[in-house]
Amino acid sequence: MEDFSFDDKYVKQEGRIVLTGLQALVRLPLDQHRADRRAGLNTATLITGYRGSPVAGLDMLFEQQADLLREHQAVFMPGVNEDLAATAVFGSQIANTFPDPRYDGVLGMWYGKAPGVDRSGDVFKHGNFAGVGRYGGVLAVAGDDPIAKSSTLPSQSELALYDAQMPILYPGDIQEVIELGRYGFELSRYSGTWVGFKIVTDIADGFGTAQVRVLDDIVRPEFEFAGRPWQPTQDTRLVAPYSLQLEYELAEGRLEAARRFAAANNLNHIATSTGDDWLGIVAAGKTYYDLREALDSVGLHDDELNRRGIRLLKISMPFPLDPQTVRYFARGLDQILVIEEKRSFIEMFIRDILYNEPERPLVLGKRDENGQPLVRADDELDVDQITQILINRLAPILPEAMYAHRAAQLASQPVDLPMATDLSRSPYFCSGCPHNRSTVLPEGSIAGGGIGCHGMVHTMERNHVGITHMGGEGVQWVGAAPFSGMGHMFQNLGDGTLAHSGYLAIRQAVAAGTNITYKILYNEAVAMTGAQPVDGNMPVPELTRALHAEGVKRIIVCADDPEKYPPGTMWAPDVTVWHRDKLDEAQLLLRDEPGVTVLIYDQPCAADLRRKRRRGQVEDPPVRVFINEAVCEGCGDCGVKSNCLSVVPVETEFGRKTQIHQASCNKDYTCLEGDCPSFITVTPAEGYQKPKPRIEVNISAEELPEPERLVGESANLFMVGIGGTGVVTVNQILGTAAHLEGKTVRNLDQTGLSQKGGPVLSHIKISTAPQAMSSKIGTGAADAYLCLLYT
Repeated sequence: MEDFSFDDKYVKQEGRIVLTGLQALVRLPLDQHRADRRAGLNTATLITGYRGSPVAGLDMLFEQQADLLREHQAVFMPGVNEDLAATAVFGSQIANTFPDPRYDGVLGMWYGKAPGVDRSGDVFKHGNFAGVGRYGGVLAVAGDDPIAKSSTLPSQSELALYDAQMPILYPGDIQEVIELGRYGFELSRYSGTWVGFKIVTDIADGFGTAQVRVLDDIVRPEFEFAGRPWQPTQDTRLVAPYSLQLEYELAEGRLEAARRFAAANNLNHIATSTGDDWLGIVAAGKTYYDLREALDSVGLHDDELNRRGIRLLKISMPFPLDPQTVRYFARGLDQILVIEEKRSFIEMFIRDILYNEPERPLVLGKRDENGQPLVRADDELDVDQITQILINRLAPILPEAMYAHRAAQLASQPVDLPMATDLSRSPYFCSGCPHNRSTVLPEGSIAGGGIGCHGMVHTMERNHVGITHMGGEGVQWVGAAPFSGMGHMFQNLGDGTLAHSGYLAIRQAVAAGTNITYKILYNEAVAMTGAQPVDGNMPVPELTRALHAEGVKRIIVCADDPEKYPPGTMWAPDVTVWHRDKLDEAQLLLRDEPGVTVLIYDQPCAADLRRKRRRGQVEDPPVRVFINEAVCEGCGDCGVKSNCLSVVPVETEFGRKTQIHQASCNKDYTCLEGDCPSFITVTPAEGYQKPKPRIEVNISAEELPEPERLVGESANLFMVGIGGTGVVTVNQILGTAAHLEGKTVRNLDQTGLSQKGGPVLSHIKISTAPQAMSSKIGTGAADAYLCLLYT
């Protein structure tokens, strides 16, 4: 067994490591700093961005590695929102233009999910036009959620990055995250552009083996531009005529440099070819590995591909696409099939490159030669869909025996199966979550939805309508109010979204004189992405003063513990502070007040509070609630009042009753408000300590018998459960154990809103041979399939 350390994932320079996709992103600036140090450069790095699926949790990983970042002269600075974070990265690149620079250059690393890419388009364009420092460079990590597992909309960031004229790199597995990240920083420095780095959910949520090496053989091709050897310029004078000169350099110089860099470093390469092929298939990133698995599933391995005249082109840099690589790939082909998710992108560039060629193949992708749909432009493109496309296209030239079994498998799967919502495990508010109470509305009112945990209220029949992008909350009503006889609307707004961009929405409502009550759900945590602290947040008293200064007419604070605000607290004028029990009265008062009003519902996030209690950071209330099942009539009023998942039904000899699930109870005590005499509160005696379970092991590891080996060279393990039960942790433990035995590991965690009680599915592939990650759960040959239901 090789030596192993949990720090290997970040510091090991040669050999095998095991890590997640997000941990691979943490490694990128460290690898670049080490490369610069080997080159004799004294560089630093600014890392900033905004959390969100699939890069949720990346900020916490950076914070956990504070010492390692400091050692590598990297500064992690969470952004209040995405475009401000991108502006800070822009600033990192012009640090060399200020007096007394401390470093030879500063690298910038931005991260954000697809909506953050969209809202940062303006600063992306400005930063990309201005260019990077000579020894700087920018990698913009764009987290894409193709099937909206935990986003409002499915995403595809290539077109937004293309609009900013940023070269785009698309890694297809964890190994490529590490390698292409290095190429990305060097490409940015060489070309003078910001570089987009597309990370999809299946890569970010993956866990597996990677082979690392010192990557110092990156080629920087020489060529002439405007009569001189290529060297990008940096100019922050972003006004005409300077911006017009920069536009020319960007279009004709920097993007040409990016094309030459990709060609020189073989970023887009032909994977299989005999020189006498008729069909070429093109795919990029994760989709390329899905394609390879689909080909394998019908017997089209490399030798068989060559025998059948099928050529493959693997794309790692979709934009700008090198024309020479495409022309060389297309030579002699009758057809090119482009397989890519979402809208046409690579297909568009290939067709553009080949259109004026005297001999050009037929280019197919979203449509076939008859104009009929071929590769779908919506949803996720998985192995099964790609396999079906291949079978349909290749059946005339393949023996039926090669694909018959796989075709029968696909035919047996239900097509267009309606979503069985009644059978699925839906995410929900955690036990004791303040949203259980705060999102309740007065009779006759409706509320607008928005981004945050409170958005799950749409599945709870609480008279909430619509949802808007982050920071636009309430402004949809501003536009609708002049044309509606409703007169007033409530709008939920989390404190994280308020700090991110929600202040401007309130300002717009004030400016328009709209009748609206903002319910600011003040929880002190960005609970949806891991309960991080709210960047740029302010305490409730200061918040009331800020809102008053914005022109808000009336403010009421409803708190779970009003006593935490001592006499003399500096509130805004005429602020009312009540206990949360008076929520309905507060909402009725604010609903009748003309103009913009605010209700601040002040109660900590229950999940975060539970963690702090376990860690001894806050007091853990001793009182526990029980239900006497002999008295309980099973009416469910306690569940209606609390909306709490810890209030559960139980079958008894006296019929269906109710009980409190003690393991998940977060001691919110709202269930006590039910009209029921069966409740009992228990306070342990002073000094009582709950006994800790003791497990005595009287056998050493050496004495344990070797278990019978049930699998051969490969195995697939599926683990299914509910968020918070340790599914992901167990799979990573198993994956690490397999790694220590020298095996190759590929793991994919499908989590979504798992931390809100949603479903979790982990699929781990263990093999003695190298293998690529596939996004399709349940495919691939293996000697064993093990499935565990973990609850």
